[in-house]
Amino acid sequence: MRATANAQSSPNLGTFLPRTRNAKKVMVLDLGFLGDTVHLLPSLWMIRQAYPQAELHVTVAAHVTSLLECVPWVNRVWGYMRYPRHATLRENLEVVARLRREKFDVLINLNGSDRSSWLTFLSGARERLGRLPDDGGPPFWKKMFTAHVQHPFGGEPVYWQRCHCLEQAGFPAAPPEFRVQIAPKHLNAAQISAADRGTYLHLSPFTTADYKELPPEQIAELAGALQKNFPEKKLVLSCAPTPRELEKMKNLLPLLPFQPWRVFAGNLNLIQLAAVIQQSALHFCGDTGTLHLALMTGTPAVSWFWPNPGRKEWFPAGENYRLLVGTNEPAAKYLCRVETAGLVRAAQSVLSLGKTGNT
Repeated sequence: MRATANAQSSPNLGTFLPRTRNAKKVMVLDLGFLGDTVHLLPSLWMIRQAYPQAELHVTVAAHVTSLLECVPWVNRVWGYMRYPRHATLRENLEVVARLRREKFDVLINLNGSDRSSWLTFLSGARERLGRLPDDGGPPFWKKMFTAHVQHPFGGEPVYWQRCHCLEQAGFPAAPPEFRVQIAPKHLNAAQISAADRGTYLHLSPFTTADYKELPPEQIAELAGALQKNFPEKKLVLSCAPTPRELEKMKNLLPLLPFQPWRVFAGNLNLIQLAAVIQQSALHFCGDTGTLHLALMTGTPAVSWFWPNPGRKEWFPAGENYRLLVGTNEPAAKYLCRVETAGLVRAAQSVLSLGKTGNT
C-alpha cells in the first residue's frame, strides 16, 4: 500500500527530506503510550536510515521509555509525563526549554495531537514536519509546521500510516521493519533461557476493562484446551503490575486445571516482558499492550477483541496473526461469543505456518 494519490499536503512536500538531509540533530516527537510507541518504530527506522549521520532523539510517554532500550540506533530517548497524570504547565514549559536548548535542525511529529503540535511549534526546530489531524485542527494549525502531510487515520495499521506519511515527505518507500534488539539479560531476568525458545505458549489474559476480557472460567478452559491440544508446549502467564490485574491473577490461578510453567504477576518490566513474548511459540491476548509487543518481536499471536471499530489500526497485518471478534451484550460483564474451540483452531492454524519473526 502507498499513500493515497489525493492526499493533501503542503507545497513541494516531497522536497522535505532532500532539503533537510544534512541535518545534524533530529527529534521525533510522539508522546505515545505502549501501542503508539511500538507502531512508531518502523517510521523511526525510516528516519534513522534517511539521516544516518544525525543525532537522533525520540520523545514518548515517560512510563514506556524503558522499552526503547531495544533500539540502540536511537541516540537519546526523552520521556514526557502522560501516566499516571498529565504533565503540568510548568513541566510543559520545561520540555519546551529543553527542546530549544538542543537546537534541533528537524522535528518530525506524525501524531497530530494538539499537545504534540504545540510542543513542535515551540521547539525552535528549523524544519518541522507534522501530520494534519482528521478534523483539520484549528485554523492556525498549518502555520505551526514548515511542512505537513495528510494521510487518513484508521483503515490500516498505525505503523503503515506513519510510513506512508514519511513517503509523502520524500522518504524512500520500504516495507515496515521493526529493527529491535533485545539483550539476552532481559530473558534471563525472567529465568528463561534461549534453549526454551519455542517451547511455551504465552498468555496475557487481562486488559484494561472487563468488557474487553474473556470470563475467568473461559480463560481456565482455554488453558486446559491448550494443554490438551499442544501437550509439548508449556504455559506462561503474565499480567501488568496494576492492583486490578494483580487481583485478577490471584483469583484466576486457582481456576486453572494445572500449574503453569511460569507466572509473571507484574514483576517484569516492558523489555523483559517483550523478551518473554519474543521467545514464545505463540502469544494469546485480548485488546491489550502485549499484542503490540508480539508485533514488535515478530511473534505469532491469537487475539480476542471487543467490537472496537478502530481495531484495524491496532491489529497487526500478516498471516501470523488471528483475530476473533466477540460481542458486548447488555447483561454480560465480559466479552461474549468467542469460542474456546475457535481460539484453539486459530492457534493450530498459526503454528502450522512456523514462526517468521521480523527481528
